[in-house]
Amino acid sequence: MPMIRGAHVILYTADAEADRAFLRDVLGLAHVDSGGGWLIFQLPPAEVAVHPAERSGAVELYLVCDDIDATVADLGARGVQFEGEVTDQGWGRLATIRLPGGGRLGIYEARHPTAFDL
Repeated sequence: MPMIRGAHVILYTADAEADRAFLRDVLGLAHVDSGGGWLIFQLPPAEVAVHPAERSGAVELYLVCDDIDATVADLGARGVQFEGEVTDQGWGRLATIRLPGGGRLGIYEARHPTAFDL
């Protein structure tokens, strides 16, 4: 039986070059060039959660950090724009990054068990 060896996340954006530069230069994610400058980025370990919803099909991407205050301060010092303040959601403390291309990327400090080290 075939084994799943990873996940591939796609961020749709009006400015792919700016968002690729952000992931490469600001977040410092390792990457490969799959041809013609089309960068594919390595993500940290990942997990997937399934939440109930009125309609199926929505997908969200959140980055997880150990200390949201330190991470927001560090990224803010590097020019990253955030929407609003860090909020307490109960399950974690959440911030929203505004990507150069206009999209949003969640980042949070988890207060729940994670599956990263299984």
